[in-house]
Amino acid sequence: MTPVTRIVIVGGGPGGYEAALVAAQLGAEVTVVEREGVGGAAVLTDCVPSKTLIATAEVMTNFADSHHELGIYVDDGTPGTLDRPIVGVDLGVVNRRVLQLAKAQSNDIAQGVTRAGVRVLRGTARLDGPRRVVADLADGGERTLEADAILIATGAHPREIPGAEPDGERILNWKQMYGLSELPRELIVVGSGVTGAEFAGAYQALGSKVTLVSSRDRVLPGEDPDAAEVLEGVFRRRGMRVMSRSRAESVKRDGDSVIVTLTDGQIVEGSHCLVAVGAIPNTAGIGLEEAGVFLKDTGHVRVDRVSRTTANGVYSAGDCTGVFALASVAAMQGRIAMYHMLGDAVAPLNLKAVSSNVFTDPEIATVGYTQAAIDAGEMDARGVKLPLSRNPRAKMQGIHDGFVKLFCRPGTGIVVGGVIVAPRASELIHTVALAVDLHLTVDQIASAFTVYPSLSGSIAEAARQLHRRERS
Repeated sequence: MTPVTRIVIVGGGPGGYEAALVAAQLGAEVTVVEREGVGGAAVLTDCVPSKTLIATAEVMTNFADSHHELGIYVDDGTPGTLDRPIVGVDLGVVNRRVLQLAKAQSNDIAQGVTRAGVRVLRGTARLDGPRRVVADLADGGERTLEADAILIATGAHPREIPGAEPDGERILNWKQMYGLSELPRELIVVGSGVTGAEFAGAYQALGSKVTLVSSRDRVLPGEDPDAAEVLEGVFRRRGMRVMSRSRAESVKRDGDSVIVTLTDGQIVEGSHCLVAVGAIPNTAGIGLEEAGVFLKDTGHVRVDRVSRTTANGVYSAGDCTGVFALASVAAMQGRIAMYHMLGDAVAPLNLKAVSSNVFTDPEIATVGYTQAAIDAGEMDARGVKLPLSRNPRAKMQGIHDGFVKLFCRPGTGIVVGGVIVAPRASELIHTVALAVDLHLTVDQIASAFTVYPSLSGSIAEAARQLHRRERS
């Protein structure tokens, strides 16, 4: 068997750059070809920018929701307005900060990759067979790269609706939202998945009047139903217009306005429209099928649990595989691919141990088996749900929405999943993720000390309640 020493990675997002670091550590000669900048869309136009924007929105929401209860007011010097806080945002400043942080993060990653000995080429690439990559360089010219193994980590781009093509000014996809210098007066968000819900919640908090157009019965149709119900209730209470079972047919610009026409004939008018209806893998026209790589009908690369494609020596990671559209999963796929390529010890990808988060307010974090899977009989498990309003720390902070839900096996008490709806649920879910990954029991979770008062105390309390149920 010929040893693998030369690795070419097409795409420098989380799947690509994490793979490059592992391969370099294991002694391989690694080249990454990336067209936008190391970190890819996740760092430059997706995860890092959106969560930076949401950080500002979170401050606004926390203040708006709890300042009266906590006894806080803002005095702008205007008589008679102490009960009406004057708080706003300068979106130009917010978005400049967003893009600066994204660029800085990309540069930090690039420096780390380069220090590890990885060669980074700026440009686009295509396969010329299963062992050769041709790179069209950004500064001109072409370079042919011979490889013992190749990793495809090309990511995805926003899906468009025919008749609703973005113009980058009033009709936008999520990559274009950071070019806005003024806060949209009335933002229409088409699509109620994770991206749509996050932007809808963020812009509502920043001060826009928001209409969320959802083709499904509820927002976040892929998430836990109880969690989605809480979030939709919060959205509506804060003044968002949520239009369920409504599908956009077209989005047209009319001067400084946009007109969204729904399939049932309804018209929704606003100042801006964000179209967030999913993503398309960046797999077309780069020689994959010609090299023997099988693509699904959706255009995603088919991979196994160690990131192999159907072509010998070609692996794939990230959003272009359609496994989970999460940076953490992309990174894990890339690392697993390198370990397998280079003959190191490797454990196959375990999707049941993946924790994910929706960065709305409140956040929604999940791990392991879902309520839907348990209801469908995929896993025999029992669960308990504790409202966060009972938690002493939540009461102190003026938090009224959210819950902790925990699932465990009925006989052994082994934790198999959980859902947390709360501020910073992305941090709290780690406890449950460890329990799922290490097959801990509810008794073990319950016996570990928690700080009093703390939101994490509700996780231990849920575990204690499941213990009592197991004894009954």
